[in-house]
Amino acid sequence: MRQRLATRTEIIDFGPAAATLADTYVGEDAVLTYARAQAARTGIQAVGPSGGACLRLLAAALGAKAVAEIGTGTGVSGLYLLRGMRPDGILTTVDPEPIRQELAREAYLAAGFAANRARFIPGRALDVLPRLADGQYDLVFCDGDAAESVAYLAESLRLLRPGGVVCFEGVFQQGRLTDPALDDPETAAMRELVQAVRESKQLVPALLPVSDGLLCAVRR
Repeated sequence: MRQRLATRTEIIDFGPAAATLADTYVGEDAVLTYARAQAARTGIQAVGPSGGACLRLLAAALGAKAVAEIGTGTGVSGLYLLRGMRPDGILTTVDPEPIRQELAREAYLAAGFAANRARFIPGRALDVLPRLADGQYDLVFCDGDAAESVAYLAESLRLLRPGGVVCFEGVFQQGRLTDPALDDPETAAMRELVQAVRESKQLVPALLPVSDGLLCAVRR
């Protein structure tokens, strides 16, 4: 029996409900809830539950052993990535604020991950990334300074192995991306990033409407 196709009205009506369902579909345990609360307390926006679930899925699908993360935050995205990675995988995570990295370290230990599963490097991403090895990473997750997004892309292409995936969080910029009246450095850089990823011959991209916009691309 063939399934009836949804009408245009039904598709439009489905949108907000789908976003809510995506954020509650997997659910978050006490460790993630605490790490998210710490993010809110320190004034940073962590990846949403639906975006985190996508990161976990991608890490699992890749069988990721080496992941680089730009923007440790308080460990929300790192928890999702570690839960998708191989049991012997190592997360290399970069953040300019050591205090945030200590909060993330506590979250990883509380979740049962051994201390050697994460390598914390404090510092500005564009100072740290050039020190990481070429072509050795299965996944690079970027959630740092939006104004530096295009530079993160260049570094990610160098770091990724063929078949590896790069992901950018916060691409929608809370609605600013599509507002023609806004041209601040962060929004302008994100628009440049979206276009560069879409037009790159090295990448197979998709822009996912989860969290605040998750732009993902496979390196050919």
